Amino acid sequence: MSELRVTLASLSAMDVDGLRAVWRERLGEPPPVRSIIVLRGALAEALQVQASGKSALLDRRLSSAASQHRTGKKPKLRTSSFQSGSTLIREWQGVRHEVEVRHDGYLWQGQKHASLSKVARLITGVRWNGPRFFGLRDGAPG
Repeated sequence: MSELRVTLASLSAMDVDGLRAVWRERLGEPPPVRSIIVLRGALAEALQVQASGKSALLDRRLSSAASQHRTGKKPKLRTSSFQSGSTLIREWQGVRHEVEVRHDGYLWQGQKHASLSKVARLITGVRWNGPRFFGLRDGAPG
């Protein structure tokens, strides 16, 4: 078995400190993430990329997601791209629900809510991704 295969096989048994040490030793820089699961996958990928001699540049979304896990960084809040004044409509169990998008939140049944997910939860009684519930994302209900 090659050295790379042995190293990759040993990653699954390492704790976070061991993974961080291997990262520093093999890649010469501090690890970009704290999560053991993300770190294990990122380290395995980085070692394979290093061994293949290919460019180590990750796509922008992956790089951005990894940077949010760095020590001391707070994640950026995602904001909706809906325009104020828009009306979102969804029928749920035979009842038509209309939500007005406002600059300061969402208006549903005369009450303002900070998130679309909160509105979806109030309508259904269970947790929903608000944009998905209202058909604004892939995998949205028909």
